Formats: sequence, structure tokens, C-alpha cells
Amino acid sequence: MKKTITNNGIPVSPLLNELENKTSTNKASFILKTRLIYISALSIIVAVAISIIARLLIYLINLITNISFYGLFDFSFHSPANNHLGAWVIIMPAIGGVLVGLMALYGSKAIRGHGIPEAMEQILVNQSKIKPVIAFLKPISSAIAIGTGGPFGAEGPIIATGGALGSTLGQLFKITSNERKIILAAGATAGMTAIFGTPIAAIFLAIELLLFEFSPAAILPVALACITGAAGHHLLFDAGPVFPMPDMLIPSNVALAIYSSIGLVIGFLSMGLTKAVYLIEDAFEKLPIHWMWWPALGGLFVGLVGYFYPHTLGVGYDNITHVLSGTVPLTLLLSLFFFKFLSWAVALGSGTSGGTLAPLLTIGGAGGAALGSMILYFFPNSGVNIPMAALIGMSSMFAGASRAYLTSITFALEATMQSHALLPLLGACTSSYLVSFFLMENTIMTEKIARRGIATPDSYKADPLDKMAVSEVLIEDGVILNAANTIKEVRDLLSIKPTPANYFIAVNKTGSYQGIVELANIYNPAIDPESTLGNIVELTSFYIKDTDTLRKAAKSMAENNIEAIPVISSKQNKVIGVLGFKDVLAGYKHSIEENESAHTQISLKRRRIKMLIKSKRGSN
Repeated sequence: MKKTITNNGIPVSPLLNELENKTSTNKASFILKTRLIYISALSIIVAVAISIIARLLIYLINLITNISFYGLFDFSFHSPANNHLGAWVIIMPAIGGVLVGLMALYGSKAIRGHGIPEAMEQILVNQSKIKPVIAFLKPISSAIAIGTGGPFGAEGPIIATGGALGSTLGQLFKITSNERKIILAAGATAGMTAIFGTPIAAIFLAIELLLFEFSPAAILPVALACITGAAGHHLLFDAGPVFPMPDMLIPSNVALAIYSSIGLVIGFLSMGLTKAVYLIEDAFEKLPIHWMWWPALGGLFVGLVGYFYPHTLGVGYDNITHVLSGTVPLTLLLSLFFFKFLSWAVALGSGTSGGTLAPLLTIGGAGGAALGSMILYFFPNSGVNIPMAALIGMSSMFAGASRAYLTSITFALEATMQSHALLPLLGACTSSYLVSFFLMENTIMTEKIARRGIATPDSYKADPLDKMAVSEVLIEDGVILNAANTIKEVRDLLSIKPTPANYFIAVNKTGSYQGIVELANIYNPAIDPESTLGNIVELTSFYIKDTDTLRKAAKSMAENNIEAIPVISSKQNKVIGVLGFKDVLAGYKHSIEENESAHTQISLKRRRIKMLIKSKRGSN
């Protein structure tokens, strides 16, 4: 029972007649929804802009490719693999590397790399603020690198460009850093959708690699941006699947097991691929020349490989389509797998500008198709389909290298429109993901920023404080103190009846709420014992209900810079206690211990003993 020091000695539960919140819950909810509409509108604007930029980027890549390899001023697609430059092709990627190096040196060093790690870094440590110049330099530098033969895809640059555009818009308007993060992710994923027409995969990409959260406030703007990007893809690109392939049949159980095994092998390959990229990057770091020249050196290697294996040059989306057709000979699959990887790894390690998704898909697809071909050669009745093996190879390669599990599966489904591939993709990507999770500390997306001491979230668990109500940690046997009593009288009472509470409710003579008092202040030796308690009362007009979550309580205390907050009963509308920050920490600790301590709920040993006793009684 609550005790109070009053003139008449009657216990009082103070009425909530002077306690009011500054902002009502309804008003706060209205503001949040209004902000959501506002951020969604900005995200859609970014999505429209990046869809147009995506089309322009493809045109620019085609133009530079045609000028570099064919001497044509033409915006249509021509593969650099069909060039007739002879040995001069070795020089072409190096020229692109020099131009990219100059742009990085005199423009911004941030254009180097494939874009996603750089965007992640800005989200995690720089309040999602990207320099506006990146939105201009990144697509141009990437178009030059790819157009002169760089073995990259256009998706990385457009993701980086969309992120930079969203961040720039977010810096022009008065919004929070979290809202700017959402617009950044919306721009990045809208760009990916505009290129590939894969809105669902783009949403998952935002969750797994950019947002690091799953909430309506974050997902809705991103989803609307991706829908807008998909509309842009249908309007500005082809409306069909970006990687058409033969229709797939439902695989047998034996085939499913084999596809999962292929995913396991690809998982180990993705691990080796990731390590190789960063070993090459480390090797470039040791060169005794300025980093501006590294892309040129990488370009020379790309040109040399391209001279002998022309299909390793350029974006290579056509390579993916050919591999998925299942008609590519095994020798060509193996050469494409090995030399595309070698060319891409050296180019990326040199610090030039380009994307990783298309190379990973090409390498994984070629690897999967090669494994499928070999399995069919030795086991012709296994039911393995080479196009399916190629599809799961490219998807599981991305899943293992990036650990973007859901993105990998949904991207393959959306990009090919093959619904029967769902189960094989699930099995293969799960196998690849398991290898990556257990054997790799970082992924191809996080290794670079991890080396800079930046930790990336690796799980999306519910906040423990969101699952606990205030009533679960509130000490019921609290003490109500009269503000008119002296400090000495209060100390005497507390010595007679000790309490675990750190904060107390203070009321006046009539029992009306006055504020809260901290236990440490009551026993502060600097305070005159003959002074009244009212001198150290902290008046607060904020409160929470006993049914509210601890997260809401902690947020209210943080926003209002208070260490404790009154708690009112949701049934009686009366103050029933005080919640302090130590109570919140105690609740958090309890939640951690409850979820991490292993213990049995059903004892098989006890059940056996009971059964034995019953059997003995029955025999008697």
C-alpha cells in the first residue's frame, strides 16, 4: 500500500488534476502521418528524376561504347565484344581509367567504387549526407568506365546516383536525418527498379543494405518510389523481363537437392571471390604511384583480358541472357566465369567507378550453368535443367557475396518472370547464404567500410522495450511524500520503511500532484535537513500510462530531458508511481536475460519418473 506523509496521516493516491501532456497522442499521430505523406511525395519526385537519369545513363554508356569501339555516334546498343580494334582494344579501358582517375582527383574521390558501400557509409556515419556533386560525377564517370570496356553493370552507378540525388533533395528541405535516409534509399532503389524493372527486389535491397529497419514510415516512401521507378522502366525501357529465358518446369525433388548443392558450391565461390577482390585492392594500396593512376592500370589489365576474351568487356547484360538460354558451350562458360571474374576483380580493386551486380550475375550464372552441364554429363537422368542451374547460380552468387538474401531471390524471379524457379532459388540461396554467414565476417558490400571501423547492422530484431509494458517494471509499493514535510521527516520515514524505488511522488496538503523527488537528492548532505521537501521537487507536466511500452517511456524521458516520469493508471486516471531510467534499464536487462538464457520447459526425465511410478502402481 502506498504511504504518504500528510498532516492528517491519511494515505493519498493523487488525482491527475494538474498533469497534462504538452502534445496529445492524436495530434502527434496526425503529425507523423503528415510527415509520411510529405516524405513520400519527395521520394516520388526523386524516383521520377532518377528514372529519366537511368535512361540517359544507358544512352551515354551506349554512346561512349560505340565511339570507343566502333567510331560511331550512335545511342543504340552494340556489344564491345564484336569490335575490330585488334590490339588497340588493350588501350581503350586504360584511357577510360585515366579519365575516371582525373575526375576522382579533381572532382570527388567518392565516385570510386561500386556505390553501395559508399551509400551505406554515409547512412551510418554522416546522417545520410552525400555531396550533391556525386549525383553528377558518378553517372558520367561510370559511363566512361563501362563505355570504354570496363566489366561493370549500370545498376551500381544508378543506385549511387539515385542515393546522391535523394540525399541532395533531403539536404535542401528541413527534414530529419532519418527522413533523409529514407529519401536516399528511395532514390537508390528507384534507380535500380528503373534499370531492371524489379520493384520488389529493390524494396528488399533497401531493407537489407540501406535502411537497416522495417517500419511503415520507411517502407512506404521506398515502395512508392519503386512503383514510380517500375513505371519509368515500362515507359523508357522494354516492358518484358529484363533477362528473358526458356519457360521452366516444376523440378523434381532430386533436382531440387542438386540445385541446393549447386548453391552450396557457389557460396564457397562467392566467398573466394569477395576475398580476392579485397586482396587485389590491398595490392593496389601498396603500389608506389598515386591512386589516380590505379584505374588506368586496372584498365590495361581489362583490355589485355578483353583482347583474348572479348565477351568480358562492357556491361555484359547480353552475356547473362545467353547464359540463361542454356545454349552456351561448357568451354565458353568456364572462360566467361574465370576471365570475367579476373577482369572485374582487378578493375574493381583498382578503384574505378562501376557496379557489382551485373558481374556477379554473369560470373554466378556461368558457374551455375557449368556445374549443371557437368552434372548432366555424369548423371543424365538427374532432371537438372541448365537454364535453371544458370539462374540459381547467378542468384546464389549475389546472395553469398552480398548476403542480401531476399533481394537475391526476388530479383531472379522478377528479372526472368519464372515462378517455377522459386523453390530452387530458395534452396540454392539458402545454401549460399549459410556458407557466407558462417565463414565470412564481412561481405563484398561491408568489407570496405568495416576496415574503416564502421559496424553495419546484421539483424533486424524487434526492440525489447517495445514488447514490455510500463506496468511490468513499475514498483507497486511506492511511497507518496508530502512536499510540506521537512527533509529530516522524510529521511526518518524512509529509514523506518525502506523502499527499492529511486523516485517518489510529491503531493501538497490536499493530495494534489506536485512533482517527483529523487532519492539521491533527499539524502544529499548539502541540503538543509530542516528545509521542506518542496525545495527539491522536480515539477514535470509529462506522464505515461501503465499500459504504454517502455520504449515510449524512454523516448519521452529522452525528448524532455528528464530522468523519471509519472505513471498514471489507464483505468482510474490517477498517478500510481514513478518510472525512472534505471527501471527502464532493468526491464531491458530482464528482456536480454530472458531471450538469451537457455533452459528447458519440459523435463523428459521427470516424465519418465512419473511413468515409472504409474507403472509400478499399476503392477501392484
